[in-house]
Amino acid sequence: MMEEQQKDDSVKYFLNLVKKSRRGKLKIYIGMSAGVGKTYRMLQEAQALLRNGIDVCIGYVETHNRVETHALLNELPIIERRKIFYRGKEMEEMDLKAIVNRHPEIVIVDELAHTNIEGSKNAKRWQDVFDLLEAGISVISAVNIQHLESINEEVERITGISITERIPDKILELADEIVNIDLTADELVNRLKEGKIYDKSKIESALKNFFQADRILQLRELALKEVVHQVERKILTEIPKSVKLRPERFLACISSNAETAGVVIRKTARLASYYRSPWIVLYVQSDNESLERIKLDKQRHLINHFKLATELGAEVIKIKSNQVTQTIMDIAAEKDVTTICIGKPHLNIFQVILRTAVFNGLLKNLAKKDIDLVILS
Repeated sequence: MMEEQQKDDSVKYFLNLVKKSRRGKLKIYIGMSAGVGKTYRMLQEAQALLRNGIDVCIGYVETHNRVETHALLNELPIIERRKIFYRGKEMEEMDLKAIVNRHPEIVIVDELAHTNIEGSKNAKRWQDVFDLLEAGISVISAVNIQHLESINEEVERITGISITERIPDKILELADEIVNIDLTADELVNRLKEGKIYDKSKIESALKNFFQADRILQLRELALKEVVHQVERKILTEIPKSVKLRPERFLACISSNAETAGVVIRKTARLASYYRSPWIVLYVQSDNESLERIKLDKQRHLINHFKLATELGAEVIKIKSNQVTQTIMDIAAEKDVTTICIGKPHLNIFQVILRTAVFNGLLKNLAKKDIDLVILS
């Protein structure tokens, strides 16, 4: 029975590998707003692919009547859109079935966050893209950063506009490649004023609303951070540990000292936030810090510090041990820590280095393991 189960698991594993290799690849162009040039870049890439003998088609592209963008459609095979009568009007949608039947190597699918007309196979275009990938067709698509589900509230706070069409973060996580189309705020505003984004009748209104320099700058930051995050994730999953740079990971070491522990936790939280990295708070309870030996007020402070660390996003680890240095190093190795943060010693630092065995041992171990030490004042 056990052997049969193992064979079944082996077959399933192999079939999953085969299925994964057959699945189409997904490339996403991401930008801070409309008008940065995502569609233009997609069509440029499609033209280059066509010249190199790749079977590429246009599944859906929205040029917004931009002359330069529209010109790139020349000679590219276009799969006609599906016409639908909805509420007395004739409307157009991407023809998912026609694309699957035509089965190009690569298909261009614009407006990833688009909501399909009622009666379509899928409610959202990103779901159509899933179907294309599962059919073995590779997809090049585009989306603006404000449509990402996880930062929807932040975008609304920045722009004052509620974004109803959103894509789940898993779409970006599944992408094989993500490219940020970046412009400065001035360049984007100039494109708007030149009529390269909207009709002239809409320019003045856009400048007073969405296209304000401070809003553009914040959206640009969100787009850049998101792409960096996705690149880091790709490095973690695809590059062997032996050859890749280690991502920052902080370990804050605290004691029952109320004032020092609070400083260490807050400052480590700021460092981790800056690097967008995970962090850990470690409390090693030696015999000297057992509940029988430390006062009740210190015990309460410790509990409050653990709560603070959790609220700030840390993983809290509590360990009983008299081997303080070894425990810190063991946790640092287990969690792949790059930087250990401690509070400022109460003694002169040189006296600590010379006289404190724990600190001296920690320094020697850190030097061997290529881990940084930060002393927080």
